[in-house]
Amino acid sequence: MSDAPIEFYGASWCGDCVRAQALLEHYGVEFNYHDIDASDEDKAKAIEISGLQKIPVLQFSDGSFLSEPSSPILEKKLTDLDLI
Repeated sequence: MSDAPIEFYGASWCGDCVRAQALLEHYGVEFNYHDIDASDEDKAKAIEISGLQKIPVLQFSDGSFLSEPSSPILEKKLTDLDLI
């Protein structure tokens, strides 16, 4: 992983991805975006992380991940990691 605290795997057509990305941008949380439609490697990595074919997948610097998190769950995780 890079210096950003979140690796974000998603796609532009995914409403949950757009919502999660907007929430991160709202709080100014840095993340690396991986477009699973543009890269088979990124798609495979998202599946490897979560074990599911669902997006978004957000992997955090502590090694944990969330798949398809609701806004309140994502906000709680960001708070727990002192990112917001």
